[in-house]
Amino acid sequence: MPTPKSSLAGLTLAAIGVVYGDIGTSVLYALKEVFGSGHVPFTQANVYGILSILFWTLTTIVSLKYVVLVLRADNKGEGGLVAMLALASQAVKDKPRLRSALLTIGIFGTCLFYGDGVITPAISVLSAVEGLEVVSPRFTGYVIPLTLLILFGLFAVQKRGTAGIGKFFGPITLAWFGVIALMGVMHILRHPEILLALSPHHALRFMLAEPGTTFIILGAVVLVVTGAEALYADLGHFGKRPIRLAWFSAVMPALTLNYFGQGALLLEQPAAVRNPFYMMAPEWALLPLVGLATAATVIASQALITGAFSVTKQVIQLGYLPRLAIQHTSVREAGQVYLPFVNWGLFVAIVLAVVLFRSSSNLASAYGIAVTLDMLITTVLTFFVIRYGWKYPLWLCVAATGVFFVIDAAFFASNLLKFFDGGWFPILIGIGIFTLMMTWMSGRTILNEALRTDAIDLRSFLDAVFVSPPVRVSGTAVFLTAEPGSVPNALLHNLKHNKVLHQQNVFVTVRSHETPWVGMSRRLDVEALGHDCWQVIVHYGFKNDPDVPRALELMRNRGCELDPMTTSYFLSRDVVVPHVGSGMALWREKLFAQMHRNASAAADFLKLPNNAVVELGSKVSI
Repeated sequence: MPTPKSSLAGLTLAAIGVVYGDIGTSVLYALKEVFGSGHVPFTQANVYGILSILFWTLTTIVSLKYVVLVLRADNKGEGGLVAMLALASQAVKDKPRLRSALLTIGIFGTCLFYGDGVITPAISVLSAVEGLEVVSPRFTGYVIPLTLLILFGLFAVQKRGTAGIGKFFGPITLAWFGVIALMGVMHILRHPEILLALSPHHALRFMLAEPGTTFIILGAVVLVVTGAEALYADLGHFGKRPIRLAWFSAVMPALTLNYFGQGALLLEQPAAVRNPFYMMAPEWALLPLVGLATAATVIASQALITGAFSVTKQVIQLGYLPRLAIQHTSVREAGQVYLPFVNWGLFVAIVLAVVLFRSSSNLASAYGIAVTLDMLITTVLTFFVIRYGWKYPLWLCVAATGVFFVIDAAFFASNLLKFFDGGWFPILIGIGIFTLMMTWMSGRTILNEALRTDAIDLRSFLDAVFVSPPVRVSGTAVFLTAEPGSVPNALLHNLKHNKVLHQQNVFVTVRSHETPWVGMSRRLDVEALGHDCWQVIVHYGFKNDPDVPRALELMRNRGCELDPMTTSYFLSRDVVVPHVGSGMALWREKLFAQMHRNASAAADFLKLPNNAVVELGSKVSI
């Protein structure tokens, strides 16, 4: 279950560090990319127009869409695309075809998160280290090696967990927001007229005068909302109030002041467009600023890496990926996990992105398509939640989500222009992971159908066995089975080869649900089968940590007490044999068989004691 909440001030400070690290570092590159595109001439009116567009993009997408609307769609206190997907699928569960379509769309959105997870750390850390080029051109050759070294250090420490360094995230990021706000104020005071750009009429005037240019630069404008999805994803860790308080009291004011300070600098020095953020700082402050920016971008990347671990764990429990090795990095915080395969897979992809694109400006071309499509999917899912889940009137649902849909669609369409300049990279990653997820889901369905075809009814089998019962040995046998009511292969093998039956036999099926948490009071469904045999279904939410031995301790009040010293766990390890002519293309069947073979052991995933597990294998043709 979720851990108890801390004080409002403590949670708000932590939210500033974890939730807003990504969007807070967008000041490093967003305005540079808008004006650096070459599509917007340097005039005072255009600077006002662009700043107004940036401010109202922040206001509309972050403040109104995410902070006001989407944060309301919590799934028992949890947020994120997986939680939204669960809410939407539950809302339309009486419409199977619509539910299936929403699940597919939502899972694809989750896959795009990984594409974003590769681009964001790469562009953030690289843009921070590029400040060395402003200090001196001699440092240019060190930018990429230093970026890769910092990223390697970040991924290397993941296995130690973030408990030790996490307490510094909030103060460092708060210092970052304080510094960027101060930098902005220094330049705004020299050109206070820049604040006139707060008026939306400057944005409207620019868009009406230059509709084609506006459409093109939306692909760069979207950089100001990098990390907006983190607002919703981290809902379960901090709660709505701290996230909202942090945004309106610290983050949005600091970002606004810095962007307008950059605008004031560009009015005075158009040549500063090559790196307006760092050129705002006095020369003596450049090196300390590079150090602080690097720390801030590392923290922003850490939040995204942690999010990748969390999302992967949830997707595994929903059945869209095979089991992966999961290590818990904190004895106090159940949600702090480390997945070695995901960690180093992300690192390799990020290194590839840095080496392939070589600058934050080139990476900016790759960024946008994945995140805007994710935003669009969130808007679509929100509509189905408030229409079918909350039962609001259709006109209100269309009004609440329609505006955001149009805005998200415009940003997505603009970013499609960058597809061949690098936008293909995160999309390729997303499609690759989506293929893996759909293959695993389809393969599991086919495998379960094959097992069900050959299955024997458990109750009838036990009745037949006990007509002339085999020798009973002391202790308890726990048989893990995918389908309740079916005879596990492990039981058949045990009877065939050992010709004995334990004194107590428990047949356990583990079920994961489209809800974040399932409490201990609803953990077990127990059915007595007679002859000291029980059918047990163990229920988990997608954020619960499966622990079968602990769950079975609850049976002691139901007439079945399991002694850990005399309990054995029997698992069936099925070897998948693909062949032509079944439900999937042969290459997908072979891919599924490989994923099935390489999945981490069920015993580890379910926290079964290593010295009490017996695995019995069989071949299944699909």
